[in-house]
Amino acid sequence: MTEDAIAANAQDDSPAAEEFIIAPRIGEMLLADGLITEAELQRALEFQQRLGGRLGAILVRIGSVSEDVLLNTLSKQLELPVMEASRIPIDAMTFVEAIEKTEIERDWWLDQEVLVWEDAEQVVHCLARDPLSDFLHEVFYNTFPEQTVIWYLVRNQDLDRALDALSKAHSADEWQYGDDVSLLRELAEGAPVVEFVNNMLSQAIDQRASDVHIEPEEHTFFVRYRIDGILYEHLNLPRERFNAIASRIKLISGLDIAERRLPQDGRLNVRVSGQELDIRVSCLPGVHGESIVMRLLPKERQASRLDRLGFAPDHLRLFDQWIREPHGIILVTGPTGSGKSTTLYAGLDAVNNRTQKIITVEDPVEYQLKGITQVQVHSDIGYTFASALRSILRQDPDIVMIGEIRDLETAEIAIQASLTGHMVLSTLHTNDAISTFNRLIDMGVEPFLVATSVRAVQAQRLVRRLCTQCARPAQTPPLPAIVAETERAMYEELKHQPARWFEPVGCPACQGSGYQGRIGIYELVYLTPELQAQVLTHTPVAEMRKLSAKQGFRTLRQDGFLKAWQGLTSVEEVLRVTEASMQALE
Repeated sequence: MTEDAIAANAQDDSPAAEEFIIAPRIGEMLLADGLITEAELQRALEFQQRLGGRLGAILVRIGSVSEDVLLNTLSKQLELPVMEASRIPIDAMTFVEAIEKTEIERDWWLDQEVLVWEDAEQVVHCLARDPLSDFLHEVFYNTFPEQTVIWYLVRNQDLDRALDALSKAHSADEWQYGDDVSLLRELAEGAPVVEFVNNMLSQAIDQRASDVHIEPEEHTFFVRYRIDGILYEHLNLPRERFNAIASRIKLISGLDIAERRLPQDGRLNVRVSGQELDIRVSCLPGVHGESIVMRLLPKERQASRLDRLGFAPDHLRLFDQWIREPHGIILVTGPTGSGKSTTLYAGLDAVNNRTQKIITVEDPVEYQLKGITQVQVHSDIGYTFASALRSILRQDPDIVMIGEIRDLETAEIAIQASLTGHMVLSTLHTNDAISTFNRLIDMGVEPFLVATSVRAVQAQRLVRRLCTQCARPAQTPPLPAIVAETERAMYEELKHQPARWFEPVGCPACQGSGYQGRIGIYELVYLTPELQAQVLTHTPVAEMRKLSAKQGFRTLRQDGFLKAWQGLTSVEEVLRVTEASMQALE
């Protein structure tokens, strides 16, 4: 909805009277439902007083509420239903047939931004930018005198998509923005594009998305949200609108809108759906245009607690013991998006009792922790992990967290820090815990330094939690042939004990996926004297893994089976997440 869509059915048609009657009511309803704060309402009212416009649209534009939240409130206020995208006709000829019956020129419908179609019972369904317009109601009263007319509230993006379809059916000419940078900049600063990008981000936050993917193809472009690690298609729009939207994102993230041949990375800070976001933007040139990915990092996140990350009791005790040791290196490994930083933040929060100096060096600082000095890396000016670490060690720290060990130089400085009495926490990209030792050696670190400095390694993945509202009890699921014998043996043991196996179903609460939220599965390996001896001799990973199994360390998949047995996730989800990494081990 734009500001025109929140028009009042006031007796006085003047804008001042319209705002006086409706604007406070919308604000009061949103405030009463706890959807905005008093400060946000006052800010919007001040903005409205200076520049005009409708209060609801202003609240959306300044990021206080999402369009979906506003529509739900307007639906209550105006007693109009909200039209879901799935119910809007896909074929533009449905609109054309209804319009041709009215004998009103198709240009008028496009100019007024209103659409109609009839169902089997001859009921007329109407979508409009302003569904309360007296003018439109008078036209429809005269055009459909004997038919039932139903008006709807609708999302801007859904209405735009339907209007685009009608426009294409009306004319073969397509919008061509070309490479005119000044025109792209003008379009990027226009209200429709600004509102589209704000709504896209607001809906991503409302749906708990961690990333937004914008992917152009030859005739269309897609917007997809990554929710709980899985990509879901959100929008499918005409390709002609892509350049303006891409330019808007590049403009606000400090990128060159004229550069489309080289990859670019940028950042921006915005407020959407009442949250402050730090967004990392990546643009990658492709055949049909730039693929844009935005990583959404809420600034105001509550510090995670170790006991809420999904650690089994024995793993929780072990990890808590590790991070309280006086010196050494603790490494957390896994792919991007596996929750490594969250685990380290939770560990730092657990030991942050204000008696130790804790410093982190990160790229970027994902969210801030009280009582801890956090350092942001700036590689473009030469301020790398290695150079930052040298300065950090002169700050007399007790605990140092390194966002990631990326090269030999950083690894060597981290090892020297651990050998001189510092506790060092960091991350590394490996498939499992055991592979970490050989990964460091392959980077160029001497085996004796690895064996003497690294205390323990934790590998982790994130699996989706079963939705508590729709999961149903299940029989013990069979295992595929790819599962290793040691893991199969543990699984067989669990089958003979009282269990709570569940399977996903799908419901509105989980958007039909059967899952809601995520939980960690872990593999913790402590460097025992026997493992140290194998690291010193650069023993093959397979032999080291056999030793760790004899010493009782659980693999990622075994820990996942344990959580499935407890009813927290499903066996299928555990196999999905661990299959690639486990195949590399077997």
